[in-house]
Amino acid sequence: MYKVLIKLIITTTLLMGLGKSYAQDPNFSQFYANPVYLNPALTGATECGRIILNYRNQWPSISNAYVTYNASYDQVINGINSGVGLSFVGDVEGDGAINTNYISGYYSYKLKISESVMLSAGFQGTYVQQKLNWDQLVFGDQIDPGTGNISPISSETPPENLDKSFVDFSTGMVIGYLDKFFGGVAVHHLTEPNDGFYKETGSNLPMKITVHGGTNLNLSQGGTGEGFGEDLILSPNLLYQQQDKFHQLNVGAYVKKYPFVGGVWLRHNFENADAAIALIGITYNNYRIGYSYDFSLSKLSNRSGGAHEISFAWQFCVYKGENRRKIRAIKAPTF
Repeated sequence: MYKVLIKLIITTTLLMGLGKSYAQDPNFSQFYANPVYLNPALTGATECGRIILNYRNQWPSISNAYVTYNASYDQVINGINSGVGLSFVGDVEGDGAINTNYISGYYSYKLKISESVMLSAGFQGTYVQQKLNWDQLVFGDQIDPGTGNISPISSETPPENLDKSFVDFSTGMVIGYLDKFFGGVAVHHLTEPNDGFYKETGSNLPMKITVHGGTNLNLSQGGTGEGFGEDLILSPNLLYQQQDKFHQLNVGAYVKKYPFVGGVWLRHNFENADAAIALIGITYNNYRIGYSYDFSLSKLSNRSGGAHEISFAWQFCVYKGENRRKIRAIKAPTF
């Protein structure tokens, strides 16, 4: 009966997204492990090119309530102080009730303000395709309150078109001071495109505003900055996001000692504490692997199964010697 009620909650949440503006973007706990998704200005923000893969399974105990995949590639172009990238995000909601695919292209421009300060501005264009599997939804009039049995018949009326696509645009900016401080702002869904399935109820994807930043504290050398590769680094970070009436704050820190990294965060939705997040990761040569788990602090507790997230990155150089980048990379975290 518990799982039936949870399915009803998920269906209700999904239907809110079909009507007026309640839709929200997929969310990654390892936000810096998916940099171009976090902020288009982080496109090409490393010394070399990189390929990144991400997988997130939220509430796995409830029949794969939310599963999200990501694959991205971005590359610096030294000759024009720019970065370019591509990404694909697949989001499966309600065990396949709604499937959303995002294909994005990215461009960023790097500006050296001074010997110490670097600025990057980025732009993102996205093609979004959504599909609604109506037969996967469970409505209140289908559930027998006594037994919990689900009837295949419902009085709810499906929309005329179960497939929808639209174009979306986003932008962002990141600033860094040597390898000591970094911060950025991103604005997604600039035009607030219509993402509703029902024509008679206007539904727009709300604009999402992201503010993120942090610093590197060198516990081996003292002071700030990453220093040498094997120094012990503490990197406090925060992430604030606002989308329509939804507000979220992530506060936490990474601890790095090559080749290992760990991290803990508290994700708070202002109305209530949402989750505590723990991360472990390893960097070997040009490869990086991270795993994180969300411990639910909401009323669902961990009966939902929390959330598992895995990230993989491969950073590679296609140039040598004098062709390396002329503008220093902004030292944001990589997990």
